[in-house]
Amino acid sequence: MPRPPKDRRVEFLPDVTYFKPKGMPLRMLEEVSLTIEELEAIRLKDLEGLDQESCAKKMEVSRPTFQRVLMNARAKIADALVGGKAIKVEGGNYRIARIKCRCGSCDHEFEFSPVSGRRGMDVYCPECDSLDIIKVNNKTKGRHGHRRGQEF
Repeated sequence: MPRPPKDRRVEFLPDVTYFKPKGMPLRMLEEVSLTIEELEAIRLKDLEGLDQESCAKKMEVSRPTFQRVLMNARAKIADALVGGKAIKVEGGNYRIARIKCRCGSCDHEFEFSPVSGRRGMDVYCPECDSLDIIKVNNKTKGRHGHRRGQEF
């Protein structure tokens, strides 16, 4: 009996989870299911342009596992596009990433989980409501990224 799949770390949950060809009634379409971790693999590799080793590290899986997830996702998308099928994004084996942050105003450290794929979302300090938030790199504990007016 094979072991259950390990949950993949994802940083993105889509707001839109269904895509279909224009002008075709839904009842007439076949459907392809794309999992959340497959969408994350596509996002990291094809949208963010990261190399496979970096993608695998971000998703906390081996490089061969990342390659399998990516190839499955691409095959499903190609099938839907060529075959005129709908794509439904749902399910899978994943967990939402927790992002460590520090407030630039009061120095309070906290974690949060992104709950949607919206870019540029405002993150507030839970202590002082400041928008001066700094993403903390887990390995170096240094400043890395976000300040007021930047996308998180």
